[in-house]
Amino acid sequence: MTTNNIITNEKSPMLGEEKPLIFDASHMKNESNIPTQYIWPDDEKQCVVAQELHVPLIDLRGFFSGDPAATQQASRLVGEACRSHGFFLVVNHEVDSNLISKAHRYMDTFFDMPLSEKKKAQRKIGEHCGYASSFTGRFSSKLPWKETLSLRYTAKENSSHIVEEYFQRTLGESFNNLGNVYQEYCNSMNTLSLRIMELLGISLGVQKGHFKEFFEDNESIMRLNYYPPCLKPELTLGTGPHYDPTSLTVLHQDCVSGLQVFVDNEWYSIHPNFNAFVVNIGDTFMALSNGRYKSCLHRAVVNNATPRKSLAFFLCPDKDKVVSPPTELVDYNNPRLYPDFTWPALLEFTQKHHRAEKNTFQAFLMWLQENNI
Repeated sequence: MTTNNIITNEKSPMLGEEKPLIFDASHMKNESNIPTQYIWPDDEKQCVVAQELHVPLIDLRGFFSGDPAATQQASRLVGEACRSHGFFLVVNHEVDSNLISKAHRYMDTFFDMPLSEKKKAQRKIGEHCGYASSFTGRFSSKLPWKETLSLRYTAKENSSHIVEEYFQRTLGESFNNLGNVYQEYCNSMNTLSLRIMELLGISLGVQKGHFKEFFEDNESIMRLNYYPPCLKPELTLGTGPHYDPTSLTVLHQDCVSGLQVFVDNEWYSIHPNFNAFVVNIGDTFMALSNGRYKSCLHRAVVNNATPRKSLAFFLCPDKDKVVSPPTELVDYNNPRLYPDFTWPALLEFTQKHHRAEKNTFQAFLMWLQENNI
């Protein structure tokens, strides 16, 4: 199949307007002629070999059981990682391994469907949830080589079936199993994220419950990522270099490498570990920590042989919460670095004004100032 059958900007003789860009993974994985919209600039293309980044592997068992020595050790490792690059791994996290396996397996159920079926869940322009085939509707260059399904999750009591209801409403009752699995998975991610927030609070020297309470009524995002093979992976990226605008990301990778982190002016790989979650902080938590902890530039690369899948849970505050650091983190030697803002303002900025990339948060702060928000 030629590229023009898959992706085109040619004029329609009937309508006199451009045909929409289409990314159909079932065909694109066999294409050797990569469309220019997917070719990234030379300075952003993936490196041939990326060394493995040595990130701390944090055993949560002792912390969960209330062991003071284990808690101190875990908080020390978390603090070191977050001051350096913001990434760490957690094991003994009490998330059911069968649930994780099922969540990965059910991704195939969705992403293996024909494009026309997946489009029933099409993400609308300006919204952050739904199905996206390479963000073709939003951008015309540096497109990511991936498909995603993003789900809205909230920990509020009256929304305890929000994920299940989304699948049933959008794709029909035959997808009830998927809805049940991803609802349960999100519930587990919510529990784990709040415990990690406790650990972050301890490591920063604030009250143990401060951040946990701040995020208890969170309105978060669950994202299923599918990266099909690419016959010329050196030309493109699965996800471009970016900082997560959210607060905390809890990621589970399948067995295929692809996550890379930019540290000390080099790209490093974080290899998959099925027993562990990869955790990193985003810009919103960087602001909550008054800059003590750093969000880190990262990306996803693709390969020419094997599809890659990942499950990403993005913890975000409730829409009414003001992002402002606790008083313990502000003093004469550590003045406020960022203005107050709300998560919906930053989310709107990333969806309608600026794609998530290297300078998104700085651009957001300027936008806040210019618009007196």
